[in-house]
Amino acid sequence: MKMTETVFVNNLRAAGSRIFIVGGWVRDYLRQVTPHDKDYLVCNITEADFQRIFPDAKRVGKSFPVYLVTIDGQYAEVAFARKEEKDGQGYRGFKVDYSREVTLEEDLFRRDTTINSMAMELPEGQIYDPFNGRADLAAGVLRPVSKHFAEDPVRALRAARQGAEFGFVLSPEIKAAMQECRAELAVEPTERLWQEMLRALASPQPSLFFRALAETDLLSVTFPELQALIGKTQPQAFHPEGDAFAHTMLVVDTVAAETESVLARFCGLVHDLGKGRTPQAMLPHHYGHESKGLEVLNAWNKRMTMPKKFMQAGLFVIRQHMRAPRLEKPGKIVELLLDIAAAPLAITDFQAVIRADHHSLPLYLEQAGALIGSMQQVNGKHAPAGLKGPAIGAWVRAEQIKIYQRMQGDR
Repeated sequence: MKMTETVFVNNLRAAGSRIFIVGGWVRDYLRQVTPHDKDYLVCNITEADFQRIFPDAKRVGKSFPVYLVTIDGQYAEVAFARKEEKDGQGYRGFKVDYSREVTLEEDLFRRDTTINSMAMELPEGQIYDPFNGRADLAAGVLRPVSKHFAEDPVRALRAARQGAEFGFVLSPEIKAAMQECRAELAVEPTERLWQEMLRALASPQPSLFFRALAETDLLSVTFPELQALIGKTQPQAFHPEGDAFAHTMLVVDTVAAETESVLARFCGLVHDLGKGRTPQAMLPHHYGHESKGLEVLNAWNKRMTMPKKFMQAGLFVIRQHMRAPRLEKPGKIVELLLDIAAAPLAITDFQAVIRADHHSLPLYLEQAGALIGSMQQVNGKHAPAGLKGPAIGAWVRAEQIKIYQRMQGDR
């Protein structure tokens, strides 16, 4: 028999426990945004009693109990109310108390922001809001619950990311708390930084994440490749938005407005990385920043190993972002179009990055999808009899160039 939420709650209530939905689900419910996964919190129960009631529950928490329980046909996380005392470094450096005496308020007190420190008791649906999260939610403000905010350094990135996701303002208190995370963020496992960055890139306005980190002096210890762009001036006639960092933020937001692809947004983020290495004497020009950008992205990858697809797409866009709008020779254009087709980045996403960077596209890039589709219809099987080896490849390329020229002539 499948267990419903009602059965789950009734079984725990019969054992004297209280059950709550906590965290993001409650926040989004109050924002009138469709909530996603429910996270449950149980109070006034021992782990042994919980295991007795739900023998099939799978424990996934290591330093404190978190169980996976199938409720309404889906896995849900069930955690025990806990309080923590910092006794080490990073997110694992805590002494945890999850005894049955720990209260809901004590558990909510250790959470990061007020908007994430609300709970809904089941089955009644009563909202508990001991830290005025509902008021901050209505005002669009991110505020820390307590001094515990700085005890997990990645909370600083999470606050910056939620500011970008929700378009919320960072309060002076949370900015100060974020700055306290600087030393530990510098030695935090890079995979946690990468994951927060990806989630920020998926937000409606990713620049808010990076600007918040810059404002709180955290960008230099999390993403120094982007910090290096600050202060790198550009010719004002082409870049009235400001320095290379301001330009990059404009590009990533423009790409975000056009496509939901996180890969495309990442390419917008890294396309001008090489400008961070421009010598002061060369400014405001950035000659050769494409080759320098390849070096920077490779160094970033050594520091923070990226998925292969992100590296390949990033390197491709860095190489081509200045070259693509300037090509005129049909052979070079055809070569690039076929390279675009083979790249891990979708054609439309490549177009989005180039358009955001240059404010327009050359005609061949506007027509890239149709051109590539037609050129890919030609292959060696169509070559005249008698051609062999390299001659077949040369014939195919010549035919593809003819297709390009004919389609351009038809427009």
